[in-house]
Amino acid sequence: MIGTTLSVLGILGVFLAETQRISDSVLWVLGIALVSCLLANVYIVGLNQLTDVAIDRINKPYLPLAQGTLQPEQARWIVGVCGGVALGLALLQGGFLWGTVLVSILIGTAYSLPPLRLKRFSGWASLCILVVRGVVVNLGLYGYFAQALAPSVIWPPRLLALTVFMVIFGIVIALFKDIPDTVGDKLNNIQTLSVQWGRTVVFRLCIVFLVLDYLGLMAFGLGTTFWSPAGIVLLIASHVLLLGWLGYQSRTVSQFTEFYQFIWRLFYLEYLLFPLTCLL
Repeated sequence: MIGTTLSVLGILGVFLAETQRISDSVLWVLGIALVSCLLANVYIVGLNQLTDVAIDRINKPYLPLAQGTLQPEQARWIVGVCGGVALGLALLQGGFLWGTVLVSILIGTAYSLPPLRLKRFSGWASLCILVVRGVVVNLGLYGYFAQALAPSVIWPPRLLALTVFMVIFGIVIALFKDIPDTVGDKLNNIQTLSVQWGRTVVFRLCIVFLVLDYLGLMAFGLGTTFWSPAGIVLLIASHVLLLGWLGYQSRTVSQFTEFYQFIWRLFYLEYLLFPLTCLL
């Protein structure tokens, strides 16, 4: 939910930096996007938990369905209403927002529900997450803001750079989310890369991807003229600090679950830092 909120705000920040225009209806347009995307987020995550109760009793017994504090019938109502309202709101806006919410919900459904249940396969599971978080959200939301607030839609190079960055970050999130869950996944025949290759190998692979991701974004900043001097200084300095923080955390990690939460914090920060570098 935090990541979805920051991604919506971050993409709006990039749009405002590129177009340098603020419409009187910007808050309304932003509100519709936030409500639609957050409700779709509840649908996707809630559906996943509904189909994973047996696994979560082993891996995540604190979740409400696994714990028994929320009944499946109640959860189905929550998921159904949130998904329906998200689609309805997005449909009223049409175009890019409708496509963003619809594609996200369809992929989330295929990820969790039989007969596809793509989460069983590490490659497909990773593809689902990186497509939604990396491509659909970034390009779709920017298109929505441009459609609602500007006369034309052109995806600028900085947005495309952020999209590539988030695609790689999405791969890391997809890989790392399975590391703490290997016990339950093995028992339920979920063949993730962490089950097949081992936790340590996947952990190191994730660190390498993140380092290359940050270095690539900094190289893009230094090699282009899209930023002001203040913007490029902030871009380089902030990402050097994030790399140092990543290195420190990776050497002192004691629990994979805690480190997974740390990766999400880096994800959140990018949707704050990158738009700020553009706005400067």
